[in-house]
Amino acid sequence: MLKEEFVVEMKGITKIYPNGIAANREVDFSVKAGEIHALIGENGAGKSTLMKILFGLEQPTEGEVLVKGESVSFSSPTEAIAKGIGMVHQHFMLVPSLTVAENMVLGMEPRKSGLFIDYKKAVALTREYAERYNLHVEPTARVVDITTGMKQKVEILKALIRGARVLILDEPTAVLTTQETVTLFQELKNLKDQGFTIIFISHKLNEVKSLTDRITIMRAGKSVGVFDTDAITEKEISRRMVGRDVILQVEKDQAQPDRVVLQVDDLRYVNEWDKEVLKGVSFTVRAGEIVGIAGVEGNGQRELVDILFGLRLPQQGRVEVNGVDLIGQPPAAIRKLGVSYVPEDRMTFGIAATASIEENVISDRYSKRRFNWGPLFRMKELHKESDTLIRDYAVLSKSRKQEVGMLSGGNIQKVVVAREFSSDPILIIADQPTRGIDVGATELIRKKIVELSRAGAAVLLVSADLNEVMELSDSLIVLYEGQIAGCFDDGLWDDEMMGEYMLGIRTQSEEEIGRAVYA
Repeated sequence: MLKEEFVVEMKGITKIYPNGIAANREVDFSVKAGEIHALIGENGAGKSTLMKILFGLEQPTEGEVLVKGESVSFSSPTEAIAKGIGMVHQHFMLVPSLTVAENMVLGMEPRKSGLFIDYKKAVALTREYAERYNLHVEPTARVVDITTGMKQKVEILKALIRGARVLILDEPTAVLTTQETVTLFQELKNLKDQGFTIIFISHKLNEVKSLTDRITIMRAGKSVGVFDTDAITEKEISRRMVGRDVILQVEKDQAQPDRVVLQVDDLRYVNEWDKEVLKGVSFTVRAGEIVGIAGVEGNGQRELVDILFGLRLPQQGRVEVNGVDLIGQPPAAIRKLGVSYVPEDRMTFGIAATASIEENVISDRYSKRRFNWGPLFRMKELHKESDTLIRDYAVLSKSRKQEVGMLSGGNIQKVVVAREFSSDPILIIADQPTRGIDVGATELIRKKIVELSRAGAAVLLVSADLNEVMELSDSLIVLYEGQIAGCFDDGLWDDEMMGEYMLGIRTQSEEEIGRAVYA
């Protein structure tokens, strides 16, 4: 194999943070020109750090990066982009109030007379690149109004218009439907045929198998092998990622639903852009069952969850837990009713990043008599509780005193889940509980959700991962443009049918939805 075949080479990359944590240890990573190369591994395996180094967001402690055979040292993403390296982040970096064209040229705006932004030229430039790379977008549409699939295309075009020839895609299908994923893969293969190189970071092994040419697997900060995609099975990939066999499908008994715990009636919400994002949503969740909410992101899921946990006020509707009205109640009061919440954004709403693992994992129970005696804490009981949760939820850490923000994404999510699932909840609101985490952490969290539901908890599962919501749910609701497009009983669905409901191609009648919601 000739050296010239590689467009990117990373040799002996080591990254040690000031607190002593080694994210990468002598990692070698090479990508051929014109290939789609998967980079996979558990959260904390070091793949995100490796890509941040390649994109200039981090600098290595040791090692060398070569682009087209030239040794480089990027101190910022701007320098990486200048060398043809672009990155599309998992969470879109778009300004919702601006148009597609305005987002496309942000920071490199064409000017008229050297003073004013030439909007017509921005629109023309957007159309030119969209046609050239078969990534069709609407230049004059506001980002807040376009689909998630189109937002993904805008992000890719933003990198291409800035001259990227190597694209790093971080979990690009996390928020896409089956149909949108198929379209994206066709577009990525088209880019590959035009000579672009794509580094594809994903936890969806079936997608890795169907799209990529080669795979680099990382574990514990090191590369454990590079494989031709056709020469390795999904099971072998999982085993090499986590060091053991992983059960990729969740086993669950038939649900035995009991009383209604959560009742939602005619919920309506208008957002800050005067867009009605919830249009009369009604449903129930009973003790002992998992009700899934499926849908492409941006169809009202976030607003629904925020209202249920007291973070937003609806313009109309009723929400009750065990007959107690939640509207207008603060999150602390809702927690006291027995509601647990796993937020979509774990870093903002799930943890205090600079506090310890112990402080985070038991932050909801300091006031319980078991843990305090008057004004004094029972420190032995607090230590015992936190150590038990760290062990039961397999949080990989040096000690309970470690700063939680220094953990990997998967281990941070385990801390959040450990706290929320261990509080004897009557209702669990789980919003994207396994997004962006590895197969090992995903397996653990999914099993816990099923265990708690079968022990009597009511579970509302909101997930953009269609496989997850179909596997775990006992009944399933599809949201489209703020309305319930369909309701289904356990097993009466498949991914193609769900995709059609999620895209608004199919809808059930009001009568069908009403029968299912109040069955």
